Amino acid sequence: MKTYVFLLSILMLIVSEKAISQSELVRLTPVSYSEVTITDAFWKPKLEKVASTALQVCIQQTEIETGRIRNFEKAARKTGETHEGIYYDDSDVYKALEAIAYSLKNQSDPALEAKADEWIDKIAAAQEADGYINTFYTLTGLENRWKDMDKHEAYCAGHLIEAGVAYYQTTGKRKLLDVGIKMADHIDQTFRQANRPWVVGHQEIELALVKLYKLTEEERYLELSDWFLDQRGRGHGVGGIWENKHWGPKYAQDDVPVKEQKEITGHAVRAMYLYTGAADVAAAKNDDGYMNAMKTVWEDVVYRNMYITGGIGSSGSNEGFSVDFDLPNERAYSETCASVGMVFWNQRMNSLEGDSKYIDVLERSLYNAALDGLSLQGDRFFYGNPLASNGQHSRRAWFGTACCPSNISRLVASVGDYIYATSEDGIWVNLFIGSNTNIQMGKVNVPVEIKTNFPMDGVVNIAMNPEKKTTYSLNLRLPGWAKEQPVPGDLYRFEGTAKEKFTVTLNGKPVEYTQENGYITISRKWSKGDIVQYSLPMEIRKVKSRNEVEANRDRIALQRGPLVYCVEGADNAGRAWNIVVPANTEFQEVEYQVLNERVMAIQANVPVVTVSEDGSTVKTETKSITAIPYYTWANRGPNEMQVWLPTKVKELKVNY
Repeated sequence: MKTYVFLLSILMLIVSEKAISQSELVRLTPVSYSEVTITDAFWKPKLEKVASTALQVCIQQTEIETGRIRNFEKAARKTGETHEGIYYDDSDVYKALEAIAYSLKNQSDPALEAKADEWIDKIAAAQEADGYINTFYTLTGLENRWKDMDKHEAYCAGHLIEAGVAYYQTTGKRKLLDVGIKMADHIDQTFRQANRPWVVGHQEIELALVKLYKLTEEERYLELSDWFLDQRGRGHGVGGIWENKHWGPKYAQDDVPVKEQKEITGHAVRAMYLYTGAADVAAAKNDDGYMNAMKTVWEDVVYRNMYITGGIGSSGSNEGFSVDFDLPNERAYSETCASVGMVFWNQRMNSLEGDSKYIDVLERSLYNAALDGLSLQGDRFFYGNPLASNGQHSRRAWFGTACCPSNISRLVASVGDYIYATSEDGIWVNLFIGSNTNIQMGKVNVPVEIKTNFPMDGVVNIAMNPEKKTTYSLNLRLPGWAKEQPVPGDLYRFEGTAKEKFTVTLNGKPVEYTQENGYITISRKWSKGDIVQYSLPMEIRKVKSRNEVEANRDRIALQRGPLVYCVEGADNAGRAWNIVVPANTEFQEVEYQVLNERVMAIQANVPVVTVSEDGSTVKTETKSITAIPYYTWANRGPNEMQVWLPTKVKELKVNY
């Protein structure tokens, strides 16, 4: 009996210590885009391009070229007119409005705001008296609503809610927000309050409801999000997904309850939205069940199923995941929307734990796989983002399923969301983007300004201007790529050792700091005019992947700072598949331009295989090659491209 009591006491102590460790995690609060002004030489032109071009493309396609806005007009008239397009097209209208909201914060545009208000009036007019809004069912038969879990009704509602919250935060106008609130109340009454089982086929509403909860402080929206999460994995799913023998419940992450999930499965975008919502609920309800599941699934994604670009979802057949280490390059799917979702999810994970590894992944996805989805001119888009091409890939002006154009537009326009965060006693700098904001530390207002030429170089100047002297900690993310780890885990590794190290000074002098969870922490009493200079090494690094990734064996990738590079035919006599990069290759960085985009390119002299003019012989010559940041490729017409470059010739393929 004494032994039993002793063992029970030990078990209770272990459980107690685990609970304490969970509760003592550093919880961060991101500083909203609405409180941040972007001044950055890299990002500000992209924000302007979204406002001047990408959003205009979205408006033209949404209003003129397709029937998305016409569907709302028809739904309001209620005269039995025909629905145009696909059943989930309403979501593209909402995402465009959300992107407009972010863009209006970045720069005033009365004409753009008037267009948004015009759309919002049409949306509000199409809402049913009970709060339901979905033009597909309004125009094809309301008697069929909420009968097919695969028809994206809640998905569209989620994007409506997100747009309403964003537009209210930017403009103070609440008409669209009120439409979203009425729809959320309708859904809550229909499902949670009625205890009617419902599995959301395409997740998104879960994270949107938490945004609505935070804005309104209405607990029922948080409870509804939690309720939808808890519906999964309990055999409730019915409809096209669940009846498809090739997909089944795993496709929609519905095979086991969320808190018991351990591996990434199915459709990549659905997974990202689901896990973002779960992390949001975990933070709001302090729910370790969700948190532990998120950490396990996150490791499965990052350690075994993520491209070097931060893209995810290698398989086109299910727009998602297949088996571990299946990461083909030319056939890579890596949907733009999935990379947008990786940014969302990793921000939430960072907020939960205060660990920089999540921002390492966020930064990688943002600067590479997501940004690649938007052309340098802002008028064309990638749906999938391959890591190699024979010239068959090119960006398009629009898509039948047009989720990506508005999704990448809203991400770029809201990049201010991801720079700063706060804790009870600290300011956190996660991304190195020129900007300014005001942060409240206790009763003292602290204006913060970042000036930098990142990622052209690694010097980051951070000015602290508290209204009066005050004590707090400044936490600067130390990127994995600055400390010999390109990504968390061992899926990818740097070859060789870095020659440069980071440095940090305060007002031109060395300063004491500590390191924990991937952050450099300077704790002191700050004064107006204090300037921290943070210099990050921007060496050119060769990256190798685990041997299990068959496509990358005997190949290397190039990285500088957060940017992954590729070799494109446009810079290399039209060819990218005839290059060999031996182990002793020396690389140089050089300022370069891709169209009007100023970049730091990488050049090297390497063996290049060429064919004689008559096509009868081949020879190897040493030539200079140029590699450019991956996000800039395919802007000068279709041509060859490779991210992973061979280090030896293993076979020769002859085209004739």
